[in-house]
Amino acid sequence: MKKIMIRNIVGVCAIALASMGIASAASPAGEAGQRFVADGQASIGGKAVRYRSTVEEFFALDGAGKRAASIYTISYVRSDVPKGVQRPVLFVFNGGPGSASIWLNIGFVGPKRVDIADPPAMRTVPPFRTVNNAESPLDVADIVLIDTPGTGLSRILPDGKPEQFYGVKADAKATAGVIEDWLRRHGRWNSPKFLLAESYGTIRAAMVARYLAGGPTETGAMNGITLDGVIMLGQAMRMTGNDDLSYVNALPTLAATACYFGRVPAPCDPKVQAEAARKFASTDYLNALYQGSGIPAAQRSAVVRELSALTGLPASAIDAQNLRVGTGQFAKSLLADKGQQLGMYDARYTLPLASSGNDPVADDPAMGQYVPAFVATFNQFLRDDLGVSIDLPYQVISFRDVNGRWDYGSGAGIAPNSDFSKDLAVAMRRNQSLRLFVGTGLYDLATTLGEARYTVDHAGIPLERTTFAHYASGHMPYLGDGPRRALSADIRAFVAHADKSPPR
Repeated sequence: MKKIMIRNIVGVCAIALASMGIASAASPAGEAGQRFVADGQASIGGKAVRYRSTVEEFFALDGAGKRAASIYTISYVRSDVPKGVQRPVLFVFNGGPGSASIWLNIGFVGPKRVDIADPPAMRTVPPFRTVNNAESPLDVADIVLIDTPGTGLSRILPDGKPEQFYGVKADAKATAGVIEDWLRRHGRWNSPKFLLAESYGTIRAAMVARYLAGGPTETGAMNGITLDGVIMLGQAMRMTGNDDLSYVNALPTLAATACYFGRVPAPCDPKVQAEAARKFASTDYLNALYQGSGIPAAQRSAVVRELSALTGLPASAIDAQNLRVGTGQFAKSLLADKGQQLGMYDARYTLPLASSGNDPVADDPAMGQYVPAFVATFNQFLRDDLGVSIDLPYQVISFRDVNGRWDYGSGAGIAPNSDFSKDLAVAMRRNQSLRLFVGTGLYDLATTLGEARYTVDHAGIPLERTTFAHYASGHMPYLGDGPRRALSADIRAFVAHADKSPPR
């Protein structure tokens, strides 16, 4: 009887997956797309590390076995270790949705990185250059960067459709398929495995961690792939509107930023200021917002004074906003007396308030300044160092075609209001050895300190298997020499734990 029931469940799931047009990201046995291989050497931790880079194409197939998408990975595999050693593998991706893995590639994990001066000093016109990346984790783990369809060189093919890939579930299943395909093609089934994700990529990581196990109600197959760890930078798993909780969670980041710019009384340490704001936010501030218009006048005045002391904003401005200071408003208000606006993706970067085109990315003081260096150096690196000769543009971020069509579960292009951290909790329940690392920038106004902590604390994720870390950086916590070194040390320690039992 049990066998019959299982057979029926699998059959129903297979029909459901086919009707949804869910793509399988597995190429037929022996079939491979384009492949570009190059050898290189980096100096990491003062030691020479030889590696082989491989840019290779995988095909995602539809239910009829037709090629629906071409998906490229860029891998760096250490070549100076004894054959047969099962080194850890880091599967890496950025987010968007619609963003390629360029940022983590030449910003942090690759053997070369873009040479960017510590903020706020920025060069915004060529020539730019790459330099040896002494903080790459390549000495302790092999690295596989994935560009999902519509990003990088990856694209939907004539037999594919956007809805097969441009959505939370479809994207995660295709990504899980590429990971399985890479393991099979390279014979790395027994290697410790990690996901390293940034921004929207943290949603993808939560879903991929769940789907890799497989099962009749998940992928319709017994994939049986487990992870040693998930590393999240700039986590974005809980996607909600501007409710009161969003103001509470934003306060530690606002306080750290005000400290960075000297807008609160000295002496001031950003981490200490952020912690003071967290305590106030979780007690008096939360209580004040809960009371709404019924809050007593004396209590309201006390809250206004404390908010002003923490954020550096005038008490009158806070009172006028009914105690609610949003990150976007804060970015335009903190240095308004100097005519400057802060970057949402990294508040250390500023541009004049005047003459803004109000584009959320092109006019963001952080993205607007560091993007040119990434784009120019990576395109040069792709051709000159990785030996890629494909007459296709490398799509850095596709806002309209991918991001604008994304289905979060309520239809294409509909604003999200979902919490995907529960999917990671499911994966961690299934795999009692799976650990989580959450790294957040102190000056990240897009995905804040408080939001990261609140999301994980309320997801059912085992906190005894979770590590939190804060860096003196923004949304990309590897921008700046100090933050990059600190992040590198933390990730090395996290990966080195792969062959040990999780802390209890």
